[in-house]
Amino acid sequence: MKAYLTTFLKYKYLLHNLISRDLKVKYRRSTLGLLWSVLNPLLMSIVISIVFQNFFKFDVPNFAIYYLTGSLIFNFMNEATSSAMVSIVGNAPLIKKVYIPKYIFPLEKVMFAFVNMLFSMIALVIMMGVTKLGIIGSAADLNISWTIVLFFIPMLYTLVFSLGLGLILAAVNVYFRDVGHLYSVWTMAWMYLTPIIYPISIVEGTWAMNIIRLNPMYYFVTYFRDVVTDGIVPGLKMNLLCMGISLLFLVLGLLVFKKKQDRFILFI
Repeated sequence: MKAYLTTFLKYKYLLHNLISRDLKVKYRRSTLGLLWSVLNPLLMSIVISIVFQNFFKFDVPNFAIYYLTGSLIFNFMNEATSSAMVSIVGNAPLIKKVYIPKYIFPLEKVMFAFVNMLFSMIALVIMMGVTKLGIIGSAADLNISWTIVLFFIPMLYTLVFSLGLGLILAAVNVYFRDVGHLYSVWTMAWMYLTPIIYPISIVEGTWAMNIIRLNPMYYFVTYFRDVVTDGIVPGLKMNLLCMGISLLFLVLGLLVFKKKQDRFILFI
């Protein structure tokens, strides 16, 4: 682990340049540019709120905020792991020309997704602000307290988890390119196994809850909602669970990636 940290510090400027490059490429020729990181989740939350509250009749106060607090965390993980998965293959010309620690590429994709999520958080702040002012939703049902300053903790748990999973996917994708197609199908199912667009109360006491409890994203999303909108400080058990899941995937990711990386050059 110390060797990885030393290498990270050595190549931090390269990491910064790669993240800056991805930001420029993503919003190239876009009139609003980086504003889309805010507008996209904001507009999606409004559309989803209208559809699900009027057609599915979910009894969730301030549904737009409920949706945002779930989708921001899940979409970050999805973007981070999906882009990390293709990072080695996508940077094949650079890897063949110069020596760069190969884990830098999936790490950069995860960090880029993290930066993008931080900008998207502005959408949540805006939605919470207009709700608290009574412009939309119910201000009485929005419990904003000092716990909101803990928002970064579930983000870090998700970051570490995403990096670990991203390293595994990046290694596997070098040898089996079909994994990308399979993963896109899986993430769709994964989203529905995470209480983002439905309240967890509708599955409590059913067989589905047993499956959801096996879902790491359920705990990260729940933690985020607890501190941001519910004014709850998660206990030691919840923190140990989230930390354990994150570190387990990180260690597995590092081990798998380290074992396979020397043969990447033969397959890219």
